Amino acid sequence: MKIPFLFLFTLLISFGLRAQDFKYAFVTDTHIGSSTGEEDLRRTVADINELSDIDFIIITGDITEMGTNNELTLAKQILSGLKKPYHIIPGNHDTGWSESGGVKFITEFSGDKFTFDHNGYRFIACASGPYVRMSDGHIPRDATVWLDSVLKATPKNMPIIFANHYPLDNSLDNWYEATDRLKKYNVQYALCGHGHNNHPYNFEGIEATMGRSNLRAKDSIGGYNIVSMTKDTVFFQTKKPTQAIGAAWRKIALKTFKDDEKKYPRPDFNVNTKYANTKEVWSYHSSANVVNTPAYSSNHVIFGNSLGLVEALNKKTGQRDWVFNTGGAIYSSPVVVDNLVILGSGDGFIYALNEKTGKISWKMQTANSVLGSPIVNGKHVYIGGSDNTFRALEAKTGKEVWAFKEVEGTIVGKPLIYQGKIIFGSWGRHLYALDINNGNLLWKWNNGQANRMFSPAMVTPVAAKGIVYIAAPDRHLTAIDANNGSTLWRNKEATVRESIGLSTDSTTIYGKTMQDEIVAYKAQPQDPGVLWRYNAGFGYEHVPSMLIEKDGNVFFGTKNGVVYAVNPKSQTTTWAHKIDNSMINTVNVIDGKNLVVSTMDGKVVWLNVKK
Repeated sequence: MKIPFLFLFTLLISFGLRAQDFKYAFVTDTHIGSSTGEEDLRRTVADINELSDIDFIIITGDITEMGTNNELTLAKQILSGLKKPYHIIPGNHDTGWSESGGVKFITEFSGDKFTFDHNGYRFIACASGPYVRMSDGHIPRDATVWLDSVLKATPKNMPIIFANHYPLDNSLDNWYEATDRLKKYNVQYALCGHGHNNHPYNFEGIEATMGRSNLRAKDSIGGYNIVSMTKDTVFFQTKKPTQAIGAAWRKIALKTFKDDEKKYPRPDFNVNTKYANTKEVWSYHSSANVVNTPAYSSNHVIFGNSLGLVEALNKKTGQRDWVFNTGGAIYSSPVVVDNLVILGSGDGFIYALNEKTGKISWKMQTANSVLGSPIVNGKHVYIGGSDNTFRALEAKTGKEVWAFKEVEGTIVGKPLIYQGKIIFGSWGRHLYALDINNGNLLWKWNNGQANRMFSPAMVTPVAAKGIVYIAAPDRHLTAIDANNGSTLWRNKEATVRESIGLSTDSTTIYGKTMQDEIVAYKAQPQDPGVLWRYNAGFGYEHVPSMLIEKDGNVFFGTKNGVVYAVNPKSQTTTWAHKIDNSMINTVNVIDGKNLVVSTMDGKVVWLNVKK
């Protein structure tokens, strides 16, 4: 068979380019904002600039400590000092902790994913995180859509190097979204950070390398890796600023990838067979993550995604009726009032859209992202943002009624209206109670933890009989006097973490523990201890999906995509249904038979239960 000259020439050129040796620097986990992060990164930048044989730099996430705007600005300023090109992706500290919902990273670094070709190799990298502070690692939905397009345009024999912040294992809830795709191509190896140590890996036949953190940790100086590509082998060597490069600690043979065709563990959906009466009436897969609870109106199911799209689905068919594009990621759960859809966006605006058409009725600009969820009381809507401000607005016009500007930290949760107060938490360690009429501070509470990671921010407070109940990441269920903010009691018996709910008769507080159990407490001023425990068997659990009681069942979701209905009287599972393998947001319970559910991976589903 004759081989066309042009095809043969292309193969020779491709082989020639691949055969050329080259080196690049592999930097990860710089954690700007930690005690030594800035100095360690400045040293590394200066050190790399002294290396004449480096072609480029790859930086694989956790660029900052808390994902703040100031930390990201500083990181960009330091990295701009590199004399060679650099390619960068975020990690969980840049996304799950972000005060901007990831918007600031994208604007500073012109994206959260990259691909480029060098000497015949195609480098591909995408973001990962949890996108809620305590959820599993997750490759975002928009990244998998993007990865499909990149791979489709990649020749099957072209060698690929893939980078991600997390290892491609079950520390990501959807690791298989990447491995299943990459194994169909000529993947050479993968890079990752996250673990802060140099470590060899193999992910379902894909060789991989975790790089050490750039932080000095217990050493006197930080460090990174030099990656040397030769014709048939890649070598990894540790480099500390001003010191000689270390011996190769890891090498990988470069050869055509062949899938070993072994069967590896994948998520188990057998629970859907066990509870066959629960069905998905329709399912819609958005183009990006959904990290909010969809609103429900007479016509639509409405939600926002992490690309900034507000989508309205026909409630009967699940088909999209309209879409509106904001300028930033949406974490805010919308509310519908008087034919208006109201929500906040990472672009810094609060929006009111026409429920039927999706057109703007009004929008209000703030000084930072608006990740908090609104709540409506009469003619007013109440919502907090990342500009340290909590606002009351006229729902019809968006006119500001009052603004409380003394909030510490970012507001990301949904407030509670109770006894003339608006109550909400933030990542600044405090729970606040404001006078709902004028926004004056009535009291603020904290759990005594200096570390802001234990803040009562993701909690949705509930209240009964003059008592406010919350469960912060400190794993206590706490009862607070609604009148003065004093602590009545704190119970850590069951390690309830962020997820609680109130019974319909307001006599019982429900909690979701971090291992298998739903627990109940009597709503009372004295510590009641645990009233009952039920082992629902959902495993290790840590996501803030609140518990909702309606028509005799308590509904909640888990980190691995399962929705549960539990009977609190008999302490039995009424039904369970698995949608995907990512976090379930707080469900919208329409009635005992119908629920609207959204997942981290962008699935929005209407569930119906036949009795």
